[in-house]
Amino acid sequence: MSTVTENAQPQQTDLPGTWNPADEEASLYQRWVDAGYFTADPTSDKPPFTVVIPPPNVTGSLHIGHAFEHTLIDAITRYHRMLGDETLYLPGMDHASIAVHALVEKQLRAEGTSRRELGREAFVERVWQWKNEHGGKILAQMKRLGEGVDWTRERFTMDDGLSKAVNTIFKKLFDDGLIYRAERLVNWSPELRSVLSDAEVKHEEVEGELVSMRYGDGENAIVVATTRMETMLGDTAVAVHPDDERYTHLIGTEVELPLTGRKIPIVADKHVDPEFGTGAVKVTPAHDPNDFEIGQRHDLPMITIMDEQGRIDGTGTEFDGMDRFEARVAVREKLREQGRIVAEKRPYLHSVGHSERSKEPIEPRLSLQWFVKVGPLAKAAGDAVRDGRVNVHPPEMEKRYFDWVDNLHDWCISRQLWWGHRIPVWYGPNDEVVCVGPDEEPPSGEGWTQDPDVLDTWFSSGLWPFSTLGWPEKTPDLNKFYPTSVLVTGYDILFFWVVRMMMFGLYATGEAPFKTIALHGMVRDQFGKKMSKTAGNGVDPIEWMDKYGTDALRFTLTRGANPGTDVPIGEEWVAGSRNFTTKLWNATKFAMMNGADANAPLPPAAELTEADRWILGRLGNVVEEVTGYLADYQFAKATDTLYQFTWTELCDWYLELSKVQVFQGDEARVTATRAVLGHVFDTVLKLLHPFIPFITEKLWTALTGRESLVIAPWPVADASYADAVADKRIADVQKLVTEVRRFRADQGLKPSQKVAARLSGDGFAELTGHDEPIRSLVRLTQPEEGFAPSASLEVGLSAGVVTVELDLSGTIDVAAERKRLQKDLGAAEKELAQAEAKLGNQAFIDKAPEPVIGKIRARKETAVADIERINARLAALPAS
Repeated sequence: MSTVTENAQPQQTDLPGTWNPADEEASLYQRWVDAGYFTADPTSDKPPFTVVIPPPNVTGSLHIGHAFEHTLIDAITRYHRMLGDETLYLPGMDHASIAVHALVEKQLRAEGTSRRELGREAFVERVWQWKNEHGGKILAQMKRLGEGVDWTRERFTMDDGLSKAVNTIFKKLFDDGLIYRAERLVNWSPELRSVLSDAEVKHEEVEGELVSMRYGDGENAIVVATTRMETMLGDTAVAVHPDDERYTHLIGTEVELPLTGRKIPIVADKHVDPEFGTGAVKVTPAHDPNDFEIGQRHDLPMITIMDEQGRIDGTGTEFDGMDRFEARVAVREKLREQGRIVAEKRPYLHSVGHSERSKEPIEPRLSLQWFVKVGPLAKAAGDAVRDGRVNVHPPEMEKRYFDWVDNLHDWCISRQLWWGHRIPVWYGPNDEVVCVGPDEEPPSGEGWTQDPDVLDTWFSSGLWPFSTLGWPEKTPDLNKFYPTSVLVTGYDILFFWVVRMMMFGLYATGEAPFKTIALHGMVRDQFGKKMSKTAGNGVDPIEWMDKYGTDALRFTLTRGANPGTDVPIGEEWVAGSRNFTTKLWNATKFAMMNGADANAPLPPAAELTEADRWILGRLGNVVEEVTGYLADYQFAKATDTLYQFTWTELCDWYLELSKVQVFQGDEARVTATRAVLGHVFDTVLKLLHPFIPFITEKLWTALTGRESLVIAPWPVADASYADAVADKRIADVQKLVTEVRRFRADQGLKPSQKVAARLSGDGFAELTGHDEPIRSLVRLTQPEEGFAPSASLEVGLSAGVVTVELDLSGTIDVAAERKRLQKDLGAAEKELAQAEAKLGNQAFIDKAPEPVIGKIRARKETAVADIERINARLAALPAS
């Protein structure tokens, strides 16, 4: 080869020596926003791609689950923007009725007042004040995460436009007979004095007591058991199984309910489990879901015995006015005085629903509420998936979707709160009921009042995909960007949010709100455990971004994102991703310093080296694979493919091979290599951009001198450089280099130590043109006259064997190497002894799982091989 050309001298770059995210991320993000890259144009003729953000609560801050979901959404929208789609990623927040109520009421209590003392109007004004001053912290954190959202279209579920959408669909549902008011059993929060949705109730195992008590006396006496003594005041029956011979003679009779003087019937119902307790159960229809069903089947009275605050009320007993928990003890002790306590079991572990916000046990309570009749809406939502209009991804999640949508109960939508969308129904002096639409005037005159309740938060968020685009108006945004393209969300809210959006979207617009439902799992700790404050394993993503950079966090999250499965994450994995970004920074900077030219045309394949054709062929494969994975929402496979290609094939191999071409090639070779380097790094940075946008933007703009990666075109796979012969040759080079490096290490040579060597054989003859790169990679010099090899190895390649003969004389400290090898031999012998001891223990073999035994057998085989290798090396060492 010729000497180094003048053009091959290292070039200067404006990049700093190291990547410091804290110095760069905020300014890069603001530049993107100011340039309008994220602002979608409804008049564009480009195909639309739309994603609306699952709206976080206005009270919220970025937790690791948000960071995970938002990173996936941002990655897919950045990809589609680069594809050339008119891409809208729409941001916004949910007004979060219960969360905000709890927060502001807590502040009022600290000030010595309450919402009821303030009154409705003043309380709502106070909430708006809080929202304007403190709400939306998470939006700033979304910017920190690098989310390419269209801030000009930010929405809030209490905005005027969205409120109009809520009133419009309520009126339509009401007029179509799909909204009604009825008494039903609901989840009641005595502290909030409101209904709660199932989403706001968390079931926890608690220690209570199971008390068995006798109703009636003599032959007609019957024993029942309960964990909630106070509810017996509202019993309206005792139920037994119709086939339970112990109670056949009592079915149809009555028994006196203690402490009340009331007579209640004994009824037969197949719901009763004769194996549980005594086989007889008390029935309190107004305070238990199962009892409510029994009550309906047997037309039983439904007596509500608690007021809104959970105090006993209306029983006519001495317990009226007591708190429910106080009454539980008092009722039990009164029954004990009467000798009616038959048995007590404590502690008794059972599941109790708790309010997610106030942490109190919820109270099942009969209450007059507003409901949506979901039957026809749910059928439409199911049909849209069944007939292929909407795809659930991954497909195996379809069953979970149908389990929900095919078994929906009517939805309670009213909440006894003041913050939220107020129900647009007015009641007249003569029992008139009028639902008022958004463009209608409410009835006036004496005696007319509006329903005091507000709507469930999920009602307005169910309209999110189209209300945010201007519905019910026929806006340009709605015309261009609805239906949205994909909903990226967790499988845990499939029922609470996804199904409701499907029902409302189809009902309001005639079209499903999205074409694909891409479901992801939940983020868990590195051991696969659910993260929580109580477990002490929660993660603040901001801390990791501060420590390792946003890109490192994003890359870690996407590498774990297999569709529909949970994602374990640990800090050491984020540190590993930071190492990857550092590798990328250093490699790109090195390529630039050596003249990488991303703006030069690629030479024809015939003018390139086999190493050039190999890396370009591999690059074409990677472009095709990553593009396919992103189209299928396979984020983990896409990022892992890019990680392996970038770290190993590009940085560890091609970059090293290109050094020889740049520094020892003629001018044409140097120019071609620089063009290949520029093209490969240009393409890799584009492919990585959706996942790690900050560092790729900084590197790409420096490499290319062009405006921004955000609006750069997505790479197109180019198969024209594919070369099977080049692939085979470079694979042979890699194998030869790897084996020589291993041999050198076994001989105790330092990685930087140069050794004279002779390479020969049929296999080496096939590697014409690769002699210098091979020698450079493994620090082998050309043998001089009088070369006397003292060691050799043979490496089998695709075209034959390569013999490598080395002169190791004077290169090794024999005493030090012998000491090192003897230490390694001792460790290997100890490992072998431990493995043999376990495999020789029959008790262990009988109990241990086969995979565990298999691992120990593998450890034994490895130890045996290590001992043979080390002994051979010791034997080959000179005597002194």
